[in-house]
Amino acid sequence: MDLGLQGRVAIVTGASSNGIGRAIAGQLADEGAHVAIVARRKRLLLELRRDIAERTGNTPLVICADLTQKKAARAIRDQVLRAFGKVDILVNSAGGSRPLPVAAPDEQWDEALALNFTAVRRLTHSVLASMLAGRWGRIINITGTSEPPMLNAAHSAKAAVHAWAKGISLEIGRAGVTINCVVPGKILSEQIRKRIHPGEANRRAFARKNIPVGFFGDPEDVANLVAFLVSPRARYITGELIHVDGGLRRHAF
Repeated sequence: MDLGLQGRVAIVTGASSNGIGRAIAGQLADEGAHVAIVARRKRLLLELRRDIAERTGNTPLVICADLTQKKAARAIRDQVLRAFGKVDILVNSAGGSRPLPVAAPDEQWDEALALNFTAVRRLTHSVLASMLAGRWGRIINITGTSEPPMLNAAHSAKAAVHAWAKGISLEIGRAGVTINCVVPGKILSEQIRKRIHPGEANRRAFARKNIPVGFFGDPEDVANLVAFLVSPRARYITGELIHVDGGLRRHAF
C-alpha cells in the first residue's frame, strides 16, 4: 500500500536508541519521506543514518540535541527548514520513565516534566507555522498509560500531553493539520530490555499473565500505526489516543 508520503518532510525525536523512534524513522524513510532524526547520542544517530541511507538511498538529516534545553526546539526547526524548506510531519518520540518516591524533590519532577511534556509542546509549536502555511501537517506524540501502577512523573507528564493534544486539535484541524497520541504497551525498546523488564524469562512470565496476545511487541508494531496516521489516508483521525499494547489495557472506554 502506498501511503502517499513520498517527498514529505518528517522530524522524529528519540531516534537514537534501538526502539520506537528508530523504527518510526526507518519506516517513514522506507515510505519515501525525508527524515530528520533527533536525539542526544550522536554515534547512534550516525549509525541510523547509515542504515537508512544504505537501504533507501535517502540520507536522513542528523540533529544532535537535548530537547530539554529551552532553545532546542527553534534550533531543530531552523535546521530542518534550511535543509528541506518545510516541515510536514513531527513525531515526538523522545521521553523516559521517571518512577519517583513521594518525597522526591522538585528538581526530579521538573526534569521529568521538561522531557515528557514541555519539550513536546515546544517543538510542536515551533513547527506549526510551517504546517499551517502548507495547509497540511501530521503530529504524533508517543505517550504512555494514564492508568499508572505506581507514582511515576512520566505518567503525569504524558497525561498532560493527552489533554494538551486534544485541546490543540480543536484549533488546527481546519488547516489540514492533525494531532494524535499513540500509547505503546510492552514494546521491546531499550528501556524495556535494560531497565523495566530485563531478561527473556521475566518478559515471558509477564506476557503470559498480563498480555492477551501473549507476547511483547516490536518497535515496528508501533511504527506501522504511526506511518498510517501521518499519511493522507488518516485525514479524518485527530485528537485521538490510540493504544498499541496487545490488549494489555483493560478498560473498554
